[in-house]
Amino acid sequence: MSVLAVPGRRPVLADLVPGALARDIALVVAGAGLTGLAAQVAFPVPGSPVPITGQTFAALLVGATLGWRRGGAAMALYLVAGVAGVPWFQGGSSGLPASLGYVVGFVFAGALVGHLAARGGDRTPLRTIGTMAVGNLVVYACGVPWLMAAAGVGLGQALQLGVTPFLLGDVLKVALAAGVLPATWVLVGRE
Repeated sequence: MSVLAVPGRRPVLADLVPGALARDIALVVAGAGLTGLAAQVAFPVPGSPVPITGQTFAALLVGATLGWRRGGAAMALYLVAGVAGVPWFQGGSSGLPASLGYVVGFVFAGALVGHLAARGGDRTPLRTIGTMAVGNLVVYACGVPWLMAAAGVGLGQALQLGVTPFLLGDVLKVALAAGVLPATWVLVGRE
């Protein structure tokens, strides 16, 4: 059965690219690479071990464009390669940084956002806002507990260090995605 023929499933943007296995491998590697590049756009947050980066935006965008399997696989590749020593976490780091929980969250968020996109969650600005907001919540749900353990702080302090400084940026990234993804569907002539 074609991926396009699965009941309730719509194509994601990557499904419009011809090919099969080689395409999927290339897209997964490219998605991980894009996230690694976006991580290099980093701005330190005074007093926090977690910088503002483009990683979350890239992870959610990769999930939405590749779908749940490829999006989750791309983020898993990003995570595993970074832990193994590829210097593509923020600031060219690798290993087990205090912000690693957020990267773990990218795996789950990329898959969930991809799943939602396959059900039309990226076709309109309003649906895209909801899809990206849920993805951000998943990233925080994984990142904050890791930050609590790594920094030895309580929940309140972890929220101040690892959530509050990022909310405005998240709103801007979600707004950007809400413009880009539905517009891309219009450009490719699909709903």
